Amino acid sequence: MVANLGREKPPAARKGTRRRRPRRESALLWWALFAAVAVAAWYLHSWRVALLGLLGWCLYEFLLVPTLCRVLTRQGVPCIERARGRLFACTPAHQHVKNDALWKLIGMRNPSRRKPDPDETAADTGVVVYSASVRGRLAPADRALILLAGVGTVVTVVGMVYGFG
Repeated sequence: MVANLGREKPPAARKGTRRRRPRRESALLWWALFAAVAVAAWYLHSWRVALLGLLGWCLYEFLLVPTLCRVLTRQGVPCIERARGRLFACTPAHQHVKNDALWKLIGMRNPSRRKPDPDETAADTGVVVYSASVRGRLAPADRALILLAGVGTVVTVVGMVYGFG
């Protein structure tokens, strides 16, 4: 056995595995911040501070919450890659599917999508392939929190307009 003199690269521990993902901040930090804003609003008897906390929570749910992509793959398995915010997906292809689902959530068709997806069949492989409309269904928890954050945003905007008068 020859000693490693520092010139050779050490062998990889495991080949073919993904590299370790960096840790994200704890959701408890965000909830502690929201609780602090709620306590401040209660202590100051200020509905404006409460609206500011509600707006912060809505933005957190839309843009910052650490979550999973959850777009169904073509075989029907949810994607388990990390995503930041309930409105976003892990890759551009999954983002197109999620955008379609978000437009469908408000009862409209995606105006940026010009032509429908071609029929995706895999009769020769024997694998069931799900269409983009099926794959783009939002998880019930995501759907509920997106709608709740949307209502919270509308309430915040109405409250701010009311506060100007």
